[in-house]
Amino acid sequence: MPVYYNPGIETMDRSSLDALIDDRVRYTIQYAHEHSPFYRHWFRENGINPDEIRVHEDLLLLPVISGKTIREHQPPGTTDFQFLSTDWKNIFTIQETSGTSGTPKSFFLTWDDWKRYAEKYARSFVSQGFGPEDRVVVCASYGMNVGANTMTLAAQRLGMTIIPFGKCDFSSRVISGYRPTAIVGSVFKLLRLYRRLEHEGVKPEESSIVRLVAGGESFADESRAYLAETWGCPVYNTYGSTEGTMCGECSELAGLHVPEDLVHLDIYDPEMKAFVFDGNCGRGVLTTLLPVGSKAGTLLLNYDTEDIISVVSQMPCACGRTHMRIVNPQREAETVRVFGNPINRVDVEAGVFQHDNMQFLNGEYEAFISGAESQNEIVMKVRVESVDLNPSDRRAIEDRFVERFLKHRRELAQCYADHRFTIVFDFVGAGDLELHRLKGRPKRLVDRRSISKG
Repeated sequence: MPVYYNPGIETMDRSSLDALIDDRVRYTIQYAHEHSPFYRHWFRENGINPDEIRVHEDLLLLPVISGKTIREHQPPGTTDFQFLSTDWKNIFTIQETSGTSGTPKSFFLTWDDWKRYAEKYARSFVSQGFGPEDRVVVCASYGMNVGANTMTLAAQRLGMTIIPFGKCDFSSRVISGYRPTAIVGSVFKLLRLYRRLEHEGVKPEESSIVRLVAGGESFADESRAYLAETWGCPVYNTYGSTEGTMCGECSELAGLHVPEDLVHLDIYDPEMKAFVFDGNCGRGVLTTLLPVGSKAGTLLLNYDTEDIISVVSQMPCACGRTHMRIVNPQREAETVRVFGNPINRVDVEAGVFQHDNMQFLNGEYEAFISGAESQNEIVMKVRVESVDLNPSDRRAIEDRFVERFLKHRRELAQCYADHRFTIVFDFVGAGDLELHRLKGRPKRLVDRRSISKG
């Protein structure tokens, strides 16, 4: 079984890797200037001389763009797609984002783009121990998003077998008949699958599955640990997007490796309107890196992913890979602020999935923020699905949740002690959460305060 997919790149020493990155920064900047209508205008409008962008640190001097920028420079906002960066004859596929926050963003991929995307996932698969003997069920959409198709292309490179269900609603016959060795899906899809297989008389922990890959949404360390315990196998994390991030966790489980030769990530604090250094949290800002001589259908420079990240380390990993590692990103869209303190959906999840809670809960949860800061009265209502509980069990679950939730939030803990911030629990039966009645991706942390939040 190979240890690396591309050992020459994945184990490159830092000085050589930085030199390669800088070489690709220069080529990508020139390519954008020559082939992208948007960036050609962007350089001119912002007084940027592309010839002066020589190293990756120079990217910190450039403005940051957003998904809104992309939408404003494609139909119906404009008559053409201004981020299209090559001739139409070179475009292999057109992809779109989900469009949950407005008109879907359009992305144009050449076959070279697809090969680079596939390489990123192939590196992750190999780092997680996958090889030609693996049969993998993919529970991710094969539609306009790139994830499932990219993983399938990566699997072809490694000689793996893909079982492309797309959804996690397959029956136990798939496990007993095809004997897959792994499943790719979100944490909650995999937890629901576990319960359904058990109901059908299959014990997943005794099945052919030897590893799981969780992706598609951020998750708490606690929910990942519970998933690994129930299935009896390791759970690896991946992070990807149509924009091309595609970072993967290796067998050391010590952060997600960023394929730095193909994508550059900086960290930006939108409140400070400035980039921040390693160790600080901020929004991931992505820049496509093109190998010299290659083409791209859509490339991005200083693109705000709106995902919250921080760097774990730029030192070599114990696995031997030298590319930097980041924490599991969180979605900015899943963050609300209470008395100035950010609360992410993953923070709620971490409290729910405390180990001793899970003998009573199935992991499904939702939370609602209500009240008004102007009246010093904010309530977070946490609803969880559970078996019948006596009052002492309920109280123990609440106490464990509160202790974990407030553990690293000194200011919010003081608000809780002053009764300005209240946490209440609602225990319901399986399937009774509001999110089960809604279409699309469930929103587990909902801000129900009025527009004027005081």
